[in-house]
Amino acid sequence: MLEARHRLLPNLALATAGCLWGTGFFFGKIALREMPVSDMVLFRLSIASVSLLPILFYERPRFTRREWGWLFAAALLGVPVQFLVQFKGLSLTTVSHAALMVGILPMLLAVAAVVFSHERLRAAGWIALAISTCGAAMIALAAKSSAGQAKASVAGDLLVVLSMLAATGWILTSKRLMHHHLPLIVTAFVFWIGTTLLFVAAVSTSGIPSVHYSAAAWGAVAAQGLFATAITTMLWNWGLKRVPTSHAGIYVNLEPVVGAILGVSLLHESLGVVALFGGTLIIGAAVYLSWKPASIA
Repeated sequence: MLEARHRLLPNLALATAGCLWGTGFFFGKIALREMPVSDMVLFRLSIASVSLLPILFYERPRFTRREWGWLFAAALLGVPVQFLVQFKGLSLTTVSHAALMVGILPMLLAVAAVVFSHERLRAAGWIALAISTCGAAMIALAAKSSAGQAKASVAGDLLVVLSMLAATGWILTSKRLMHHHLPLIVTAFVFWIGTTLLFVAAVSTSGIPSVHYSAAAWGAVAAQGLFATAITTMLWNWGLKRVPTSHAGIYVNLEPVVGAILGVSLLHESLGVVALFGGTLIIGAAVYLSWKPASIA
């Protein structure tokens, strides 16, 4: 009974994180109606960072000099690089298109496991990777053919894909740090360092951000900071420490599903047959690879 609970709780945490992450593009699109990308991302991450301050009273960090370097790398990739690129992409495309593009993340994690962890991907895994790539291409082509109607674009979709490369680096680096430190501590310091870097980048390029926005915009940013960032990342890192990275990838697939549903149902976006089929290929390939993970060489 206790062993089953130990297996259930980490998987439940990862599933909840995947669903909450799926709301990020929806709330982001609402905020982007009034805010520029740099302001929206800075406010979102600032709210998330402030909500994590009580962790300082929980345990003091004991990072080595080498670990501080890994922590800085995770913060740089996971906050300013990932979020600025991702939401610049969202500003150029639709919620449903951006959400479906996130479905390539498990594929990227599988490739990273082969390259950096010396795992061996079965032939069927490489086929799944090729299928996922075809699915992403189909979504991008669908954006090009329907840009006038759905306001999607190839450039926006590809920027979201690029942000997933940064997310892959962030996940792998955080996983490395969590071998020796609590997930809460790693999460908090990644966001504190990353938000500081983001503030410097945003102010140096765009100046001091304005605060004169509507209640709806601030509500969307607050929801992003609390539910789609701070709580989500704590749940994800807690579960990731207890579940293999390749297995955790299946829960990333909840993000594109939830995001696409919110975009279509609440924002009245339309997904053409080509984009829908491409998204099915991405998610299907990712589910297969998550259930049939790479084997250690």
